[in-house]
Amino acid sequence: MSLEQSKYTNLINEIGSLLQKGREQASQAVNTILVQTYWLIGKHIVEFEQGGKEKADYGSQLLDQLARDLSERYGKGFSRSNVFQIRQFYLKFSKIQTLSGQFESSENLPKLSWSHYVEILKSENDLEMGFYIKQTEKENWSVRELKRQMKSMLFHRIALSKDKKGVLKLAEQGQEIQKSEDILKDPYVLEFLNFPENNQYLEGELEEKLISNLQNFLLELGKGFTFEKRQYRISIGGKHFYVDLVFYHRILKCFVLIDLKRGEVTHQDVGQMNLYLNYFKKEQNVEGDNPPIGIVLGAMKNNILVEYATESVGNQLFISKYQLYLPEKQQLQNELNKLLENDK
Repeated sequence: MSLEQSKYTNLINEIGSLLQKGREQASQAVNTILVQTYWLIGKHIVEFEQGGKEKADYGSQLLDQLARDLSERYGKGFSRSNVFQIRQFYLKFSKIQTLSGQFESSENLPKLSWSHYVEILKSENDLEMGFYIKQTEKENWSVRELKRQMKSMLFHRIALSKDKKGVLKLAEQGQEIQKSEDILKDPYVLEFLNFPENNQYLEGELEEKLISNLQNFLLELGKGFTFEKRQYRISIGGKHFYVDLVFYHRILKCFVLIDLKRGEVTHQDVGQMNLYLNYFKKEQNVEGDNPPIGIVLGAMKNNILVEYATESVGNQLFISKYQLYLPEKQQLQNELNKLLENDK
C-alpha cells in the first residue's frame, strides 16, 4: 500500500506541475494576444484620425466617443484613459528603433505584459523607453521591479556615465555587462531602506538594513550579483579585518567587495579596500576567477581626492555615493540633455 501511495502521490505532483506549466503558458499566450490586439486597435484609431483629419492629441473628441461606445458594446477595459494608452502604445511602438529595426507589426513586439507597457509608456523620451524595454526583457523584471527602477531613474544614472554614442547604445541594447565599470552606479539609490529624514544612523545600522532588504538591494546592484557573506573576516599577520559585504558576480566571474561608509570616503578607506582586494586575489580566488572588484560606498565623495587616491592602484577599485532618497527627475533629465547636446 505504501508503494502504491507513493506512486499515486508522484502522479498527483506530476499532474500539478503540468497544470501549473499549462496555466502559465495559457496566461502568456492570452497576454501576447491582448498586447497585439491593443497595438492593432491603436493602429486603427490613428489611421482613422489621419484619414478624417481628427486632432491627434489628448483633447480629441474621438477618444471620448470611442470610450463611451466601446464600453457600452464590449464592457470594461475601454475607459478614456485606457483608449488613450492604447493609441499612445501604437504611436510609440510603431517608431521606436531596436537592433532588429522598427516594430512594424504587432507580431514582433517584445514579449512583455500590457501592465509593463503601461509603465514604460510613462517614459519621457524614446531613448528611455527603449532602455526599459530591453532591460525588462533581459532581467525579467516584474511590474513592481520595473516601477522601482523607473522611479529611481536607472536609465539616467547609467547614461550619465557614458558619452552620446554610449547612451544611444544603452537605449538600443540595454545594459551590457562586459567589464567591471559596467556594474557601477553613481549614485546608488537606497530609498527602500526607509530611513527617516535627517536620521543619525551608524554604518552597522546601514549594513543591517541592507541585509534585511537584500532582495531590493540586489535589484539595485543589477544583474549577476549573488550574495556571499556579510562581515567577511580577513586575518593577516595576526590582525583581523572585516569586509562589510561580499558578493560574487556570475557574469564577470569575480568577487565584488563592498565597504559602507556613513560619511565622506577618505584615502584611508581606499587603502583598506586595496588591502582586501589583494587578499582576495591571492587567498580566495580559484581557477577561473577574475580579479576581484572593490566598491567603497559612501554618503559623500570628493572627486579630486578620489582621483589621487585611486590613480596608482592596480586593482579594480571604485568609489561611489549612495543616497537614501529618490533622485530629482528634472535635474537628471537636464544633465542628460546637456550630455546629448554637447557630445557631438
